[in-house]
Amino acid sequence: MIFIGASFYAFEIPNYFDWIVKKTQYLKGSKATLTKTVLAIAYFNPLWIARHLLFIKLFSGQFDKIGFNLIEIAFWSFLVNIPISFIANYIIQNRFKLKWRFLGSAVFSGIMAIYYALSEIIFG
Repeated sequence: MIFIGASFYAFEIPNYFDWIVKKTQYLKGSKATLTKTVLAIAYFNPLWIARHLLFIKLFSGQFDKIGFNLIEIAFWSFLVNIPISFIANYIIQNRFKLKWRFLGSAVFSGIMAIYYALSEIIFG
């Protein structure tokens, strides 16, 4: 998972944050704030969570536990974490300078990775 985080996610997430800045550059006030937050939440959607759970299963050698149930678990995990994710992504997207957003997101994602791993127990 460290390899995935240091390579794939390290490339993917900053580019998405750059896209958010470009997409919202002409918005002002609460519309800009809300749009940035919602776009960040949309990125870490149930399919992203399911992919993360898939990586966990692959790297832990639990190939027999890979199935469509990961999507259902990811859906419930996403739904339940929306309030927390909203607050965290609001702070990351609207209070951090662009150069610090990846680091802020990485810290939050590290915490959420624990939650995603536990979500199989909670929602599975």
